Amino acid sequence: MKALTIAIDGFSSTGKSTLAKQLATRLGYAYVDSGAMYRAVALYGIRKQCIQNKQVDADCLLALLDEIELHFAFDAKLQRSRIVLNGEDVEEAIRSMEVNQVVSRVSSISEVRRRLVAIQQAMGQNGGVVMDGRDIGTVVFPDAELKIYMTADPDIRARRRFDELQLKGQTASLEEVKENLLMRDQQDQERLDSPLLQAADAIELDNSYLSPEAQLQWVLEKVEAVQIQ
Repeated sequence: MKALTIAIDGFSSTGKSTLAKQLATRLGYAYVDSGAMYRAVALYGIRKQCIQNKQVDADCLLALLDEIELHFAFDAKLQRSRIVLNGEDVEEAIRSMEVNQVVSRVSSISEVRRRLVAIQQAMGQNGGVVMDGRDIGTVVFPDAELKIYMTADPDIRARRRFDELQLKGQTASLEEVKENLLMRDQQDQERLDSPLLQAADAIELDNSYLSPEAQLQWVLEKVEAVQIQ
């Protein structure tokens, strides 16, 4: 069967990455976490003091873009890909609250988006890829054979992110997490360059009350339907 390009978009903390990883593993496809790429750029900006006190100095950050090298390395033990920034595995570092607070601002910078979109398109040009993010089905792969748009109740999403941070030993209240989540939703939807929106041909998946296993089965059925067309 033809190797598909599968685009998964949606709000933060809807489990896009979890679903995309499971789907890629089941299908034997490559998995690309586009959000991790923006997070890595944000992390680099923080380290280089282009981002301080939640404020992003766009000119400073853009001057650093040529210093940034990103790729994904497959972790055989964990059976998943991890983001590598200039030779350093930063998969855990990019999930901090500090990065959460600025990544939407970083991703709204047009020059950053153009640089990363070009890399993402090169990664998926031959199909056989599952990519998740905010603009995969609308900008990166507008011709993807299957597009999924994920959503869930904001309170449920906030609890998921809060529990994730707690497991990693990071301190933040549930109220802070929800406030950050809603702020990111607004920034992602209102940015002028490649805003978060549902592609006309995307299938909506509300996973507020679905288990990871149930949503994976749901998407596998959609994959099968596309492959037999």
